[in-house]
Amino acid sequence: MNYLECINVDYKSARKESYYDLQLDVKGCKDIYASFDKYVEVERLEGDNKYHAEQYGLQDARKGVLFIDFPPVLQLQLKRFEYDFVRDTMVKINDRYEFPLELDLDRENGKYLSPDADRSVRNLYTLHSVLVHSGGVHGGHYYAYIRPTLSDKWFKFDDERVTKEDMKRALEEQYGGEEELPQTNPGFNNSPFKFTKYSNAYMLVYIRESDKEKIICNVDEKDIAEHLRIRLKKEQEEKELKKKEKAEAHLYTIIKVARDADLVEQIGKEIYFDLVDHDKVRNFRIQKQLSFNTFKEEVAKEFGIPVQLQRFWLWAKRQNHTYRPNRPLTPQEEAQSVGQLREVSNKANNAELKLFLEVAFGVDLRPIPPPEKIKEDILLFFKLYDPLKEELRYVGRLFVKGNSKPMENFEKLNEMAGFAPDEEIELFEEIKYDPHVMCERIDMKLSFRDSQLEDGDIICIQKSSQGQSSEECRYPTVPAFLDYVHNRQMVRFRSLEKAKEDEFSLELSKQNNYDEVVQSVARHLGLEDPSKIRLTPHNCYSQQPKPQPIKYRGAERLTDMLVHYNQISDILYYEVLDIPLPELQGLKTLKIAFHHATKDEVVIHTIRLPKQSTVGDVISDLKTKVELSHPDAELRLLEVFYHKIYKIFPLHEKIENINDQYWTLRAEEIPEEEKNLGALGRLIHVYHFMKDPAQNQVQVQNFGDPFFLAIHEGETLEEVKIRIQKKLRVSDEEFSKWKFAFLSLGRPEYLQDSDIVSSRFQKRDVYGAWEQYLGLEHSDNTPKRSYAANQNRHAYEKPVRIYN
Repeated sequence: MNYLECINVDYKSARKESYYDLQLDVKGCKDIYASFDKYVEVERLEGDNKYHAEQYGLQDARKGVLFIDFPPVLQLQLKRFEYDFVRDTMVKINDRYEFPLELDLDRENGKYLSPDADRSVRNLYTLHSVLVHSGGVHGGHYYAYIRPTLSDKWFKFDDERVTKEDMKRALEEQYGGEEELPQTNPGFNNSPFKFTKYSNAYMLVYIRESDKEKIICNVDEKDIAEHLRIRLKKEQEEKELKKKEKAEAHLYTIIKVARDADLVEQIGKEIYFDLVDHDKVRNFRIQKQLSFNTFKEEVAKEFGIPVQLQRFWLWAKRQNHTYRPNRPLTPQEEAQSVGQLREVSNKANNAELKLFLEVAFGVDLRPIPPPEKIKEDILLFFKLYDPLKEELRYVGRLFVKGNSKPMENFEKLNEMAGFAPDEEIELFEEIKYDPHVMCERIDMKLSFRDSQLEDGDIICIQKSSQGQSSEECRYPTVPAFLDYVHNRQMVRFRSLEKAKEDEFSLELSKQNNYDEVVQSVARHLGLEDPSKIRLTPHNCYSQQPKPQPIKYRGAERLTDMLVHYNQISDILYYEVLDIPLPELQGLKTLKIAFHHATKDEVVIHTIRLPKQSTVGDVISDLKTKVELSHPDAELRLLEVFYHKIYKIFPLHEKIENINDQYWTLRAEEIPEEEKNLGALGRLIHVYHFMKDPAQNQVQVQNFGDPFFLAIHEGETLEEVKIRIQKKLRVSDEEFSKWKFAFLSLGRPEYLQDSDIVSSRFQKRDVYGAWEQYLGLEHSDNTPKRSYAANQNRHAYEKPVRIYN
């Protein structure tokens, strides 16, 4: 049950949802109970994140999830895979994650249950099975540990291999985390070598104790629903048939028979290159010892073509990877068995034999004996291209004499194409299509033999293209059309700012260069200047735009824009700039979060300056856009990453190499107290932190806005705390719960009020100062929001406004 309730007014809402399984967080959780705690954690909606309640407007509220009931069989999927925005890739979480043999979901007085839950049902579960993933994000292996009867006997199911295993192997060894190698020299004081375990639990199945007798029981046929019995019986029969076919496969040959009807059906619809897709033609399963003539009788029954009128051609794979009818079977070959013929024709030694069935028809369209073929005869297949309709179709085959010329056969070819006898036509030979289309014009004055044509070659016919303009047809010739078909690509263009709302599709060519792509986009948008279009590639893993846009003419072809590692996307993001992209690339654009000195808000400004500008130029420009606490206020620019301040940029530093994609750029006023530190003063880093409950060792998590604090020689923690409370405007009640520690390399050393703070810190300007800081330990109660300044990579606490 998803619920929401307002804190200050009487408004509640709830929505029930069914589920088949639960997805539990692994990262940041030490065990299942920690994951369930996180699942039902209450989120406070307040400040800028208030809930809009009907009749009451914006209100502080609480929202969360509770369970009305749990199922008898509880399936838990552990979220071992997630997208890492910093590394821009999917990663596997191999952290240690514990799960018990018995799972009590009624713990702590039913903290996971809603008020409507039936408390008479005891939600105590016992572990039935563990599905394990071994490997990484790009590949791996799955196997399972199962105890079928819930006894102490565990079995490992690894593909077809089933073995007995002990409980430790099924549970503890699947927690993940790190493992220590045993020391080779125990007498020496060597620190143990640890390595990450890449095999760990991925799914867990628990069965409720009170229901196990109903679930772990013998199932009779009458317990199965009738429609399932019918389905299972059918599946079993199909399985037995496949098993029988597999066992007898060595006794049979699959013969795939292509006919003119298949070529008519496929060319121009399903395929454009070559003649036929053999997987979509009629196939026959024939015993190898049967004679080929017996097979011809099967063909006669299937297609109604008498045996004596059938002529079969063998297909051959050519060196250019095309597949064409090569030669007719000889009477001697037809007298052989099917198995012998397959061995002769098929060097790949698989169970298939591919044939083309040639059938001749008389004037009454009835089958007649095929014409006698002599050595001089060449069997050619013909396609017809219509440039105006942009259509390609199969129109038939023809025997021609090798020493004859195309111009001598014009009348027959025009008849085949449906043209007038004296129509001027052009002929092209379709040679290959992979990796590039090769389709060449045939010289009408040369003989077919001199044009190096042979049995099975494909000729494309079209009306003469002379006098046709590109305005009449986009692809005036066969080669142009085939090249278009081979390279065409539908691309979905999404607005970078409104990716889920604004989308349109364009048909482009994979070979389009950068200019052609942006011109197509500009034309669709009605934009006169294509150079104002900027494109950003798509990340296939995160389903989000990549952090970096494509530079002006930075990709040679459309294919280069769509590739992401080993995947090809069909999505590009576009934005319309206010200045041409080449001009923009001469500038450096920075997004800077300005923290107001007295107001509790952050304003994000986009600064655009020439690349040779300095940080001082950025600050001068920023001063014209922000509201300062007083006219003489000085600003500084900081580099912030994961809630730590790593750098104060010098005013003379060039901005060309500053990266605001992964690091946050923060500008703020320099407090007066920091300007007059004196020789004995210190400027220290102050960060918020809390201990990570998911880690066995003491580890801290930073959060919130880090800041600098000026401390003075001899100043006690009690005096420093007063200034911190005033700076952060924290209530006395809340501040009394805070603890203060000196942290060095992530290890906290808690301070007393009487401790001298300055004695803990090194001199100023020491490299790595961000790893020595005054830590403020308290809970993070602020709702997290996406930080729009740098690609949603960090949590942000203060209200944010964005100015471009």
